[in-house]
Amino acid sequence: MAKQILSGCQGKPQIQIFEKVCPNCGSEIEMFSVDTEAVCEKCGFTIHNDMLNCVQWCKYAKQCVGEEMYAHMMEIARQQKARRQAADAGK
Repeated sequence: MAKQILSGCQGKPQIQIFEKVCPNCGSEIEMFSVDTEAVCEKCGFTIHNDMLNCVQWCKYAKQCVGEEMYAHMMEIARQQKARRQAADAGK
């Protein structure tokens, strides 16, 4: 089962469905854009949503996920951006 970021989101996100590949067994895992994590039905491996969606732009994000989770997710977003920029610079 997937864990959702928001149960009563005030930002009214448009929910999108996307697929990820399980790094453990290679199976496809369906994930909703509001899920923070999902579990592979084949092997039980937990994957995390690295897109972070609304936390980066929604003015209600801190209220919905809490200060600690908000800070954690924004740090992940900062690290991902830095890795993308480094990869782009190396091309």
